[in-house]
Amino acid sequence: MQVTLINTLSQPLKSAAKFICSQEQASGLSTSRFIQDTSTCLLPKAVFARSKEDLAENSFLELAESSLVYFAPALIGENISRKIFSKNLNQTAKQLVCKSATELMQNSSPINKKVLAAKAAIALSATIIPLCEFTLNYFKNLFTLKTFKKADFNNIASLENKTEDTAKQKKVENNAYKNIKRAALIFASCLGLAGLIHKKSANSKLLQDTAELILAPGTKLFKNNTKKRDFFNKYFSLDFNSQNNKLVLSKGQLTSCVLIGGLGYFGAAKDRGKQNFLETLFRYPLVGFYIITGSELFETGFKKLLVKIGKCKDVIKKDLKVPTFDELAKIAKNQNEFKKLAKQKVIVNGVPFLFSIGFMGFFVAGISNLFTKYRFDKEKNSTKK
Repeated sequence: MQVTLINTLSQPLKSAAKFICSQEQASGLSTSRFIQDTSTCLLPKAVFARSKEDLAENSFLELAESSLVYFAPALIGENISRKIFSKNLNQTAKQLVCKSATELMQNSSPINKKVLAAKAAIALSATIIPLCEFTLNYFKNLFTLKTFKKADFNNIASLENKTEDTAKQKKVENNAYKNIKRAALIFASCLGLAGLIHKKSANSKLLQDTAELILAPGTKLFKNNTKKRDFFNKYFSLDFNSQNNKLVLSKGQLTSCVLIGGLGYFGAAKDRGKQNFLETLFRYPLVGFYIITGSELFETGFKKLLVKIGKCKDVIKKDLKVPTFDELAKIAKNQNEFKKLAKQKVIVNGVPFLFSIGFMGFFVAGISNLFTKYRFDKEKNSTKK
């Protein structure tokens, strides 16, 4: 029904409405976040690319990174790990795998303990996602080195054009392989712990507590502090969210990818030179914070501002939730009213998205490139003097 009504809208409102509608129909956070974060990160970097090497490695990194973070969790969690670790559960218990860990922990029945063990094992198997995120920058270094024979960031970013140091190239290559192997060993340990919890936690209080800590760290660590409990459960739980009885990307998994992936960002940047590390130090905290919670904070603040000035009041509810286009189609009494509601919804959802591309994308990418060039020139002039 909403598709028919959206098609009656005039351009560009129709295009914006279709885009927002497609995000709402996506599974969990995955598709909408993939579109938003890839646009925010890749498009500006492509516009401000300093060389063909810079463009190639950023395209490789951003597309691989977004695909990994936003699609692999559901693929691994729902289609692989859930089938493996819930195999021995009865039909009732299998359905409980999608129930939140905090609810299951309120009743320490034998069946709930088995489900929590299965959920913890599934969550641990999905640590391959942040660990692969960690390795991506080392793979990027290898990609640039093998394809373009370059390992010096100053050459890659067109800050200067000098002969590559073979010793430095070898160091970049060796460090890349070392860290990739290190991530593989850590994942093997996580799989071992997953198997141990799944098989032995019924008879081990320590393993039961470990499973609960993995799934609901706030509940285990801050029983008497509601704010800390909810914060840690939201941002540091490795458990999946669920939608339509399927496992999907959670905020905690997204946080783990940003934090663990950040170690790879800084380590791989340090291998290629001081300017690469300083550029990463400037850009990554901003983008990482925005990916984890900045977009949510801006969206909430923007809604509060609209409510304060009396705008878009027909689509912003008291709890600041905004109806989906499916819901708007049911609310609207006629085509004209739907058009009015659609305009308000596009403003509420569209402005934060444009902000993410404009400020967090183009502005941050452009400024970081300028700062890198400024630092390099200043250091070079200082050396000459």
